[in-house]
Amino acid sequence: MKLIVGLGNPGINYETTRHNAGFFAVDSVLEFLNISLKPGKGNWYGAETEYKDELFYLMKPTTFMNRSGDAVLDFSEERNIPIKDILVVYDDFQLPLGMLRVRMKGSDGGHNGISSIIYSMNSLEFPRMRIGIGNENPVTVENYTDFVLSKFQADELEKLEILKPYLRDCILTFVTEGIYNAMNRYNRNFLAPSETEETDTEEN
Repeated sequence: MKLIVGLGNPGINYETTRHNAGFFAVDSVLEFLNISLKPGKGNWYGAETEYKDELFYLMKPTTFMNRSGDAVLDFSEERNIPIKDILVVYDDFQLPLGMLRVRMKGSDGGHNGISSIIYSMNSLEFPRMRIGIGNENPVTVENYTDFVLSKFQADELEKLEILKPYLRDCILTFVTEGIYNAMNRYNRNFLAPSETEETDTEEN
């Protein structure tokens, strides 16, 4: 069975922050399948569900971003889920809002949640789905934290609603058809429909 992990920070204060894009993506699947997450035995909320005869898990760590790896390791070990079947969904400030990037593996790219998972799992070999959260304002090392913890503006929230079905379908494609089909169909900017991009497999 596959596991979908959405990264974010728990609590109402973080609900519409950019760093919670992974939570938003998982919510899009929950809404579509009309299910909800339940508190787990560890530091997570999770659910087992089914789509097109494929059973899979959805999970949100409740550890806060910097310790996401603790929850992912506990959940995957308890259920004996191979690392290649764990899709981690998270935000990327270096990509514009609307852009999706699916990869088979890679480095943390400076993302603390991914860094924590790499450390806990002792591996780079897990699939990931990056969601662009960037805007026209440049993000530097100095203002990175403030930016990712800032809330989406009203017009950006409207764009996220447009993006929601693509987030959902990308995740469900991974579940039912695997990583390659997810990469081939969803590695592009869905808020710029005139722009076509070839799928790439860079590991970064």
